Amino acid sequence: KNMVSIPLAGDGTIPHSVIGKIAGARIFMRPASSGTGIIAGGPVRAVLEVAGVRNVLSKSLGSNNAINMVKATMNGLQMLRSADEVAELRGKNVAEFKKW
Repeated sequence: KNMVSIPLAGDGTIPHSVIGKIAGARIFMRPASSGTGIIAGGPVRAVLEVAGVRNVLSKSLGSNNAINMVKATMNGLQMLRSADEVAELRGKNVAEFKKW
């Protein structure tokens, strides 16, 4: 019931930067180039590994409570949108986004 799908870019990273927020915990996640790996602390790293993310940079801001960090990470991952989703919402095609 609680499974969510995470959009990933072609090289195993997230499609765009995002900040997940829960209570006092904030997790900043940014896409990384191929070969970077998961640059994250303990609880955040575990969630990103299980989600299938291979290259990401992250920073924990605020609280370092492990449970809130996991929830903030999940909140950030759920806010991610793929280029296809954004194009559909704007009534455009993906090729128009690629030229920027």
